[in-house]
Amino acid sequence: MDSILFIGLLILVFVGIPIGLGLLFYFIPKKLGYPKTAKYLAIGYGLLVLAFGLYIAFEDQFFMKSNAIELVEEQGFKLTDEFDLTENKSMSAIGDYYHTFTLEISERDKQKIISSINSSENFKTDNASIENLMFQSAPDRYFGKKVIQNYETENSYVREYFEPSGQEGYAPTFRRISISKTKNELTFEDIDE
Repeated sequence: MDSILFIGLLILVFVGIPIGLGLLFYFIPKKLGYPKTAKYLAIGYGLLVLAFGLYIAFEDQFFMKSNAIELVEEQGFKLTDEFDLTENKSMSAIGDYYHTFTLEISERDKQKIISSINSSENFKTDNASIENLMFQSAPDRYFGKKVIQNYETENSYVREYFEPSGQEGYAPTFRRISISKTKNELTFEDIDE
């Protein structure tokens, strides 16, 4: 029963309210004696809602290299050489969001990032006890301290970043960057659950 109520509420918010606002933009000026203004306001509002819907539907196509640089630099890595964005995917559901992209980077940038991970004070190798699923095992997902974990696996060098949201019920920030040992690839993952 709660799920039906929740779905109804979502339909009201995402369909009913925009349609209601569109009707208000049309009927209020028309009743006040401005039919042309009513028509232009309704068309302008409709185009704005359509543009917003299309942006959400095609969000992955609007992801650019500059967005990738910004997300990688937030984790403390600077890409100095040219790179290619080879893959970009995002998925979302109610309360969940997953975004990943892969960059083909230069050998020099790869070695610089690996060196940064290796030289971090909390670096662990495959032989040490590593919590690969730091996101799943975090003791307090809402309050607590920011954690950065650096480690090496059989196939890659990894930096994970976890920061609680600071508010009950809000998703923490969890990001993982993996550098392949065999290819010049950087894979970024952002998980919000």
